[in-house]
Amino acid sequence: MREAHTYIRCKFIHHEAFMLRALPFLLLATPAFAQAPVDDGTPNLPDTVPAFPEQTDAPEVFSDITLSEEVIVGALARPWAVAVLPDGGGYIVTERGGTLRHITRDGTMGPEITGVPGVRAIQQGGLLDVVLHPDFAENPTLFLTYSAREGLASSATALARAMLSEDHTALDEVEELWRQTPASVVPAHFGSRVVVMPNGNLIVTTGDRFTPENRELAQDPVNTSYGVVVALFPDGTPTANDAMPDILPGNVSFGHRNIQGAAVQPGTDVLWTLEHGPAGGDELNIIEEGGNYGWPVVSYGVNYNGSDVGTGDQTHAPDYVEPRYFWDPSIAPSDMIFYEGEMFPDWQGDILLGALAGQSLVRLDIEGQTVMGEERLRTGEGRVRDVAIDDDGAILILIDDDPGALIRLTPANAPE
Repeated sequence: MREAHTYIRCKFIHHEAFMLRALPFLLLATPAFAQAPVDDGTPNLPDTVPAFPEQTDAPEVFSDITLSEEVIVGALARPWAVAVLPDGGGYIVTERGGTLRHITRDGTMGPEITGVPGVRAIQQGGLLDVVLHPDFAENPTLFLTYSAREGLASSATALARAMLSEDHTALDEVEELWRQTPASVVPAHFGSRVVVMPNGNLIVTTGDRFTPENRELAQDPVNTSYGVVVALFPDGTPTANDAMPDILPGNVSFGHRNIQGAAVQPGTDVLWTLEHGPAGGDELNIIEEGGNYGWPVVSYGVNYNGSDVGTGDQTHAPDYVEPRYFWDPSIAPSDMIFYEGEMFPDWQGDILLGALAGQSLVRLDIEGQTVMGEERLRTGEGRVRDVAIDDDGAILILIDDDPGALIRLTPANAPE
């Protein structure tokens, strides 16, 4: 297998297999002991039948952990992403308006880092994700995604590589590695998460650029990079796609609406993504090479005006890849991580994700590739735009506001 192919195809478990696995529990349990899902309100499609039992409305679970909050800095302007510097070096934070900042562990905010690529900062566009090279201590390279200006009024999701100066004040050797095609005048649905895969390849996620005309291009991976997952070699060269050799170089999967979260499951090279649905239909997906994820033909949500999406079908299979989990109504998911750390040992391998409309930190209890439970943490206290793990295992979240905040979460108590 070629080095570029870092994706493990998800082998979706048939409905019958789920029922067989669940049978011992069903024999022992009674309805009185069934745990209800999180109460998110009235679904947009109340009659939807999920493709398999664990695909939505997982039982609400509780960790019995009280979170202690430390506001590291509370004077950020629409922060979008945070990266943790090694050896206690603090944090690098993007602000959507185009500013990159270094913040020390004690909350001291440095001046604007110079050398940042120019961005078209309007509505959802601007300076977006930031990720460090895995060997940043020896190779101080970082990767930025942003809405790059094109012409007088257009923009496109772009990825750049740069070196961060030792004093954290400047970017040097800035190079744009990739740009979405075509550009659009619509300043929305940029996607824009970047992931460094275990083999060093780069992943960039994009959106469908929002309008009815643009979103149709999410089904055209031959000519566009709208609503796709893109894979690049470390030097920025697009990888090939053996499953669909005729599509645009670099395109791995397509039929996505707006992917704003992505992470690799620990111990694997399996890429998971989080995708905004319309009204309902937010999706947690596992990425398959050549996979078509259905947008805008099918969705577990509806258009904002209440009309059907595409064909009006919800179930994706067999023509499209089923999400591993979906939400209705929407929580508007942002970024995600698989928790690895010592501070919350019971959460090892679980997904932590931010919710914008849901204004919460969400934990998904993960077993293999299945969501077994869902927990809401810190609800109603701001739009959680990004989630990261500090070097001691504490959880970092960014609150998307102006002023916004970088907050550190630690356990105030240990569960019994």
